[in-house]
Amino acid sequence: MKINTKVAAAVLGLVFMGAAAKAQSLDDARKAINAEQYQKAKSMLKNLTVTEASKDENYFYLGWVYLIQDEPDSAKLWFNKGIAVNPKSALNFVGLGAVARLDKDQNGMNTNFNTAVSFVKKDSKPYVYIGKSYLLSPPGSPITPADANAGIAILRKDSTLNPKDPEMFITLGNLYLSQLRNTEAFSSFTSALDVDPKSAAAKVALGVISKYANNFDDAETDFKAALALDPNYGPAYREWAETDLRWALNDPKMASKKAEGVDHYKKYLSLTDMSVESQMRYADFLIYAHDPADYQILQQVATGLSKSASSNLKVYRYLAYSAYENKDYANGLTAINTWMTKADPKRIIPEDYLYLGRLQIATGSDSLGVQSLQKAYSLDSTQADVFLEIAKSNFAHKKYALAGDAYRTYISKSKKAVLNDYLSEALSYYKEFTTQYYSKATPKPVADTSLLTKADTAFSYIQHKAAAPVAIVALYQAREQDYKEPDRNTSKGLAKPYYEQFIALTLAKTPLKDSDKPFLAEAYDYLGRYYELVGKDDVKAADNYSKALSYDPADKQALDYQARHKK
Repeated sequence: MKINTKVAAAVLGLVFMGAAAKAQSLDDARKAINAEQYQKAKSMLKNLTVTEASKDENYFYLGWVYLIQDEPDSAKLWFNKGIAVNPKSALNFVGLGAVARLDKDQNGMNTNFNTAVSFVKKDSKPYVYIGKSYLLSPPGSPITPADANAGIAILRKDSTLNPKDPEMFITLGNLYLSQLRNTEAFSSFTSALDVDPKSAAAKVALGVISKYANNFDDAETDFKAALALDPNYGPAYREWAETDLRWALNDPKMASKKAEGVDHYKKYLSLTDMSVESQMRYADFLIYAHDPADYQILQQVATGLSKSASSNLKVYRYLAYSAYENKDYANGLTAINTWMTKADPKRIIPEDYLYLGRLQIATGSDSLGVQSLQKAYSLDSTQADVFLEIAKSNFAHKKYALAGDAYRTYISKSKKAVLNDYLSEALSYYKEFTTQYYSKATPKPVADTSLLTKADTAFSYIQHKAAAPVAIVALYQAREQDYKEPDRNTSKGLAKPYYEQFIALTLAKTPLKDSDKPFLAEAYDYLGRYYELVGKDDVKAADNYSKALSYDPADKQALDYQARHKK
């Protein structure tokens, strides 16, 4: 039998076309999204918008990929194209609502979500993606309880429409998990497994619960179980990597887990087509690691990404953060300025202003840096630590009153404040007073004694809260009390008990440090002067001046006294 080669070729072509269509189906694209193979998914979906241009779902899922990659403008473009194809496309209205939510457009979000719901009949997917929308947030911004509860409410309604949708249960569990409601999250994830026992995503989600509970062994067991179900499920390796990092940070004995985490993350990258998007996710991982070595890697990754024409502008954020941590301040400032000026203002987060301020201070623009740090706090009141950085910058530039105010604000707003911060506050106010007191300006300013009161309040707090009185604090208390005396010749001895306390505390230390000796001479000088001028007791005066000389043989005040009292 003779084969018609033209017919055979045509049939073969149809076979290959059918295979290609199957490989590029919407289900395959969705699987790629769930596996975080975003470049692959985008390629498939862009093809589907051409080959199946009338299907609005294709546009939605393409827009969704852009949305989860922090490119809301591109996402919005595709959602609108989906609505142009089908004006009653519930999913694409969900997409527009998600964009509006990220833009903090509450009315736009509600309008689009309500429109989407109005078009829903039996399809539960719009409800699922409204729930997923509430899980989207800018980097570093937690999901608020209000957003989580809104997502939970919509998914509870969805559960009556389609109680057999594992994706719905996983999304519901993630919303519960965002608020650390682990019991409800566990129930949701196990419900997903009841519906689909082969769900690698649900197994990974259970591992994440264990991770947050610091049950690291159980988390590893779940990740391994997920990979047994699907050896190529990349998110399992990503969560395993992040669990390794958390494990290493929580338990110094498990420091080796950090290196293991990097290996797991590389495996994740290999399974997600090593795309620019996957490397961006790796950059996020390195930022959250907060390890000096990781910042070195981050700067290398970010530099490579910045040379790619398809890179997300966000790469300049990574460059700026890593350059600062690696003390490459000039390049860091260039990168953060590029990000801040070119990015959509809606994409700027408080931490961007934090690093902008740090880089400005590090490159000598301290006033601008302080303003940027204050901006970071104004946008996120949990960033109280910026006041510590502001205080240090002001102190370094001898703006002592401003430093004291910043330390005081830091102490009042941060849960991390320690006694040493009170000492810094007190010293700042004290140094501002002495700067005014010894000023040679004309006319000479009157030193503000209220600064001494502020200093004394902080010094006193330290002595009250410390396990034992602190010698150096007693010394400064003595000094600031001495400055309060209007005339040393008519002294009320305000500093006397503090200098005596300093002497007792210092002499109790063994061995005595050479650095303590000038301060001991200062204390005995004061007591000598007090007994000479106020107590009118030459015996005690001579004794204290003699002790001053024993610690500082060149002490001028003591030598002057002895010269005046030679017989």
